[in-house]
Amino acid sequence: MEKSFLSQPALDREILSSDGLTRKFLLRLNDGQVIETVLMGYDARHTVCVSTQAGCAMGCVFCATGQMGFVRHLRPGEIIAQVLHAKRVLHEMNPKARLRNLVMMGMGEPLHNIDAVHHALATISDVRGISIGPSKIAISTVGVVPGILRMASENWPYRLAVSLHGSTEDERASLVPASKRWNLESLIDTCRHYGSTTGKRIFFEWTLIAGKNDSPETATRLADLLKGIDAHINLIPLNPTGGFSGTASPSGVQFQKILRNAGFPCTFRQRRGIDVAAGCGMLKAEKRARMGA
Repeated sequence: MEKSFLSQPALDREILSSDGLTRKFLLRLNDGQVIETVLMGYDARHTVCVSTQAGCAMGCVFCATGQMGFVRHLRPGEIIAQVLHAKRVLHEMNPKARLRNLVMMGMGEPLHNIDAVHHALATISDVRGISIGPSKIAISTVGVVPGILRMASENWPYRLAVSLHGSTEDERASLVPASKRWNLESLIDTCRHYGSTTGKRIFFEWTLIAGKNDSPETATRLADLLKGIDAHINLIPLNPTGGFSGTASPSGVQFQKILRNAGFPCTFRQRRGIDVAAGCGMLKAEKRARMGA
């Protein structure tokens, strides 16, 4: 049986958003690396968003973590410790509140650190551990094909979210460099395989960027691309970062309408914590900028 060694990371900084529902933590690990964890409150539920790496090797151009590069993988205990930190803070806020949902969508690419993620989630979802139900846990990936195939072959009980952002190879590769390694065609084929093998719905994340991927034509291509997949499309307003000149799409209503008319559930992610740089990597990048790093 594998063992995880837990040490409580030091709290480097904590910010409460003006929405009163979002807390962002900058946590310092034993080797001095800092990672981000976000606790979000919704109606009668609380979600924690955790990091799986210090930095990220995927290099998505609009992501603050991708802009800072890869440092190292987090160990299982370092992933678990973030959930415990959020749970402890939530209990101090409201002893009756329960941490219900977990999203692997903080700093890093979860499927690039797949063994540690798998080990950590086994503890987090175990009734003898933190006891967050597997159906309440989501793993967000930029499209690491071997990791998705492993999730399918081993029938992982967690939800899969795929950050897509482009409806053609060129459109996606300009935003997600990892598409050059696992191209759009192979990714979609893998998603079809995942869906047919597991019977689970896939959540596709789509960051709307003005003039890049928010046109009606793009929405139509996306609907054609996902035809036959049990998919839910989650539209995300762009979080501005200093390293990317793109701007948030002024309105995704038409984009959403086209996808809904094509038969896909399509929702907008609630914007949370923009004033505390709640997008992954943004708080760490802000601190580095202040320090002149």
